[in-house]
Amino acid sequence: MVFMAEQTRSYSSTLRADQARRTRRRIVDAAAELFAEHGYAGTTIDAVATAAGVSRKTVFDSVGGKAQLMKLAYDFAIVGDDEPVPLADRPEMRAMLAEPDYGKRLAMYASLVVGIDRRLSSAWRAFEGAATSDPEVAKFYVAMVQQRRQAMREAAQMFADAGALRPDLDVEVAADLMWFYNDPSLYDKLVRQRGWSVDRFQAWLAEALQVQLLGKAPSVRTAE
Repeated sequence: MVFMAEQTRSYSSTLRADQARRTRRRIVDAAAELFAEHGYAGTTIDAVATAAGVSRKTVFDSVGGKAQLMKLAYDFAIVGDDEPVPLADRPEMRAMLAEPDYGKRLAMYASLVVGIDRRLSSAWRAFEGAATSDPEVAKFYVAMVQQRRQAMREAAQMFADAGALRPDLDVEVAADLMWFYNDPSLYDKLVRQRGWSVDRFQAWLAEALQVQLLGKAPSVRTAE
């Protein structure tokens, strides 16, 4: 009987954890949509609660305030879900790093960036705007920018160690270029604001990275 009771408690605990996770995801998704539509200042906790179909208290208990909602919305957009698996450990990242041809690797990287941008760009301007008005979001934003630049530094060093970088390009400049080209604001400007197709943007990004970093003819041509 004790064994059965332990099994029941374990099952109930797992069920509650799954329900809490689904609730949190619903809240964060609702917040991301509202941030994109109304901006950070124009989004209230009450509006998030209503959109998610939960109480105001549940929003705070599950996630926190608006800064935490913005941070989680960003984190989920980066990887595409709420699984506790870092981007570096995802299959698409492993496949990219296993590609021996650096031109093709950059094309795969461009595809990865575009996938992130498609999920993130709608709320990106709200995130940037919030960083100028909310000190807590500003901390998240600064840390995110620094982490992204460090990741590009490591990628550039990998290219340099393989002898793949343009001979006139040092690691720091290469890292700056990669950091610039993976900025979500580029997707926002060209696709969302200027109406480029996603395919055209991805082809352009791959070509720009190949030419700027490798200094050779791109393996992917920019779509017309």
